[in-house]
Amino acid sequence: MIEVRGVHKTFYLGDSAVHALDDIDLRIEQGDYLSVMGPSGSGKSTLLNMLGLLDRPDDGSYYLNGVDTMSLNENERAQVRREQIGFVFQSYHLIPRLTAQENIELPLMLAGVAARERRAQVGDILDKLGIGERAHHLPNQLSGGERQRVAIGRSIVMKPSLLLADEPTGNLDTRSGHEVTEILEQLNREGITLMIVTHDQNLGDRARRNLRMVDGAISSDHIHDTEGQQVETG
Repeated sequence: MIEVRGVHKTFYLGDSAVHALDDIDLRIEQGDYLSVMGPSGSGKSTLLNMLGLLDRPDDGSYYLNGVDTMSLNENERAQVRREQIGFVFQSYHLIPRLTAQENIELPLMLAGVAARERRAQVGDILDKLGIGERAHHLPNQLSGGERQRVAIGRSIVMKPSLLLADEPTGNLDTRSGHEVTEILEQLNREGITLMIVTHDQNLGDRARRNLRMVDGAISSDHIHDTEGQQVETG
């Protein structure tokens, strides 16, 4: 579960202050499925980076699964990221000289998992994502949709509780984007908390909960009820 209270983040461009996050309060239950939308510069990616422990807020509190993340040092934050959080980005961020299998395997190798166990886990993930036959291909030998599947595989190989996706379909054609969305939603159905930052209204509307951000603040927070109607949460 995620609990955020009174979070602020300000960046300075010369003499100008940019309030990227402005008094954010947010509670997310385990297994939730959220989209975050809003105009460019509204704070969407800053919020995602803060929840992913890639950036620190200036003040406020952030508890992730009961852990006070504000009290953690950088090594402890890195450990929480590695064990509990997965990331999927628009530009994939795959290592060009590693195969699909090796890219997915990398977090396990860094965590000291034995080679035989790594290969077994990665083999299962490759098959689950429908790219088992592409295991030994380099990223430049894969389509955009296949690269994003590899990136998703790498993001879930450590079995995170939280998956953060920043424009995950932004570089994909319609068919590949739909396939990637289906994979992410299946992971959510299996229990992973899923947050997607997107400019795509159709993708955003698929989530059970829709946040909209303007000028660093959450301007609206809607949850779809069992009949698909939106309910304002406050």
